[in-house]
Amino acid sequence: MTAGRRLRVLIVDDSAAVRAALTRIIEDAPDLEVMATAGDPFIAAQRIAQELPDVIILDIEMPRMDGITFLRRLMAQRPIPVVICSSLAEEGSETLLQALEAGAVEVVAKPRMGSAQFLAESAVRVCDALRAAAHARLGRRMAPPRSVERKLSADAMIPPPSGRAMARTTERIVCIGASTGGTEALAEVLTALPVDSPGIVIVQHMPERFTAAFARRLDGLCRIDVKEAEDGDAVLPGRALIAPGNRHTLLTRSGARYCVAVKDGPLVSRHRPSVDVLFRTAAQYAGRNALGVIMTGMGDDGARGLLEMRRAGAATLAQDEESCVVFGMPKEAIALGAAERILPLDRIPQAIVELRAWT
Repeated sequence: MTAGRRLRVLIVDDSAAVRAALTRIIEDAPDLEVMATAGDPFIAAQRIAQELPDVIILDIEMPRMDGITFLRRLMAQRPIPVVICSSLAEEGSETLLQALEAGAVEVVAKPRMGSAQFLAESAVRVCDALRAAAHARLGRRMAPPRSVERKLSADAMIPPPSGRAMARTTERIVCIGASTGGTEALAEVLTALPVDSPGIVIVQHMPERFTAAFARRLDGLCRIDVKEAEDGDAVLPGRALIAPGNRHTLLTRSGARYCVAVKDGPLVSRHRPSVDVLFRTAAQYAGRNALGVIMTGMGDDGARGLLEMRRAGAATLAQDEESCVVFGMPKEAIALGAAERILPLDRIPQAIVELRAWT
């Protein structure tokens, strides 16, 4: 892609109304343009044969050929960055996890009629996803499903709290932020963790309700428990909580026990949930008892929050450029001096396990 040139987008959707809505959103962005539109994958293939787009925005449910079949054929023959734009994102469909496994870079919900604020936020998400996909390194995939031993409930391994609130705690926790490429990266990290790993809270930029399906999928792959965070959930050893899409997740304290608060609110650093929101509350409530990890993703969400964590005494690390799908968020954090260590993806699980030894 030539510097200064607008990113060329191919829209593939069987709905003329959706194609028109996406065209308006894309053409309003100064760095994006619609190369062509297609009502189904066969027309899209003809367009691609004439001219290669920088990125494709693709529906799943279409006549003649579904989007996942087209995606798999595309990745096998001529890999091009793909953003899935589907109403299934609003339903939390596990079909979208199959799309990520097949090679899609991002998933966004279809824009629909609503308030001016909703339409503006939808435009932000669509354009940011297209930019991120265009800069992504293709090739990383989520780990295939595998069976794991039946897990004990993390709650069963922790005694119930006493009635007396404790002002201090030595429990160590981990806060992770990720965006583009994060679904695969998180799968690699979490599947490598032992059952007694520190409690983890994760913000992964994802559509609303899709996070629940993602958490269920990871829970079936991991030795630790993985669930979508709910307001008031305790942060416990052997458990990872994933922030629900379209809601901020904050770390807080209840006596000696860490827990999460799930709240509505405006976009922060262009996102909801925002990594900055999680990291800033971790700096406030956990301080030196926390490890902050910033992973693959476009933009700068989390960079300033990670710096606040480091200044509060927390251990901090960033994923290195070579192992990132998009080296945006880690790069910004490193530039601010927020990352104490820079590690490849395959060394992050060990850093989490060794958290208690960090000074």
